[in-house]
Amino acid sequence: MHRHRPIASFLNVRRHQYLYLSSAQRWRSSQTTISEGTKTPLPENALGQKSKSPFYFDTGYALYAKRPSQPFPPHFLSMPSGSFSDPLSTHNRSRDRRLYVNGEMIRGITNGDDAVLVGENFIGANDGVGAWAQKPKGHAALWSRLILHFWALEAERDASVTSTASTSLEPNPVAYLQTAYEHTLEATAAPNEWKGTTTACGALLHHAHEAASLEPVLYVTNLGDSQVMVVRPETQEIVYKTTEQWHWFDCPRQLGTNSPDTPQANAVMDKIKIREGDVVLAMSDGVVDNLWEHEIVQNVHESMQRLIHKNQNEVGGDAQEADGRMLDVAKELVKAARNIAEDPYAESPFMERAVEEGLAMEGGKLDDISVVAALCRRRKG
Repeated sequence: MHRHRPIASFLNVRRHQYLYLSSAQRWRSSQTTISEGTKTPLPENALGQKSKSPFYFDTGYALYAKRPSQPFPPHFLSMPSGSFSDPLSTHNRSRDRRLYVNGEMIRGITNGDDAVLVGENFIGANDGVGAWAQKPKGHAALWSRLILHFWALEAERDASVTSTASTSLEPNPVAYLQTAYEHTLEATAAPNEWKGTTTACGALLHHAHEAASLEPVLYVTNLGDSQVMVVRPETQEIVYKTTEQWHWFDCPRQLGTNSPDTPQANAVMDKIKIREGDVVLAMSDGVVDNLWEHEIVQNVHESMQRLIHKNQNEVGGDAQEADGRMLDVAKELVKAARNIAEDPYAESPFMERAVEEGLAMEGGKLDDISVVAALCRRRKG
């Protein structure tokens, strides 16, 4: 077994230390279940804070880890509060404790080395570089989670001046991410030093005045090769998707220890007009390396159609009122990606890229798989 390219000077910027194996050498994850939910946990003092924006995300997430997450360092652990029921990690729930940094409960959920955050107006998917687990004081999962936590905190704090229908102020997600990066550097510095790197990808729902009405606008920020995609289910159309940022094949831009990348210098932010009923996906590369774009779009469309028919048959409703619609969308995408990832004979986007690079590889790519699905809706009243 061999590496296909030399490691760069900023060490382990390689995403997975992926080994190119024959079908006889491939393995399946010991994790057999998909973790799921509708929103990630919030502290009690944030639960009553409602956005004044006329639009919100109706959400669901699904997660599948190729191996258990590395336990979080004791410095970040606190005993659990009985008021929380959602797990903070997809593994070892008996060991779950509340995670805190700077006196704040750490937002999001860890999935292997991935982290996701699911809120009413902000969703994100970060992918930590798993090779750090082999290095002293390495902890990719901590880095992916902390970056996302601090990023969400900045968005929450700024929402008070950007969320009202009458405001003309615009959010600045790149500045939020830069602040999150700086806070993560501080939180992982000595005497509590932990090393790691992570990609970052998030979508913030806002609005703009169009003629006499307010319309939804999405602010998408990306650094690396996780992906935000906007799908219009009724037309099976990709309205928007982020572009991967790589230093070279399988070495994405990333934030963290010894990496030259920073949000201010390297993150890309796009402002996209969307519609009510559009589905916004935040996905780690465990999805997009195993499913082609048309497969993702078809999967979303079919999931939405099943929910429409189910709801019409049961309650005479429509897609906008179908309970659990985004949870099912996320679960079906994770299942589809996992099927390819564990198939030694499947054709996959990652395999195709590897072959183009002159590498011997077959089948899907085993990886953590994280999906957040969010339906854009207008608030009633």
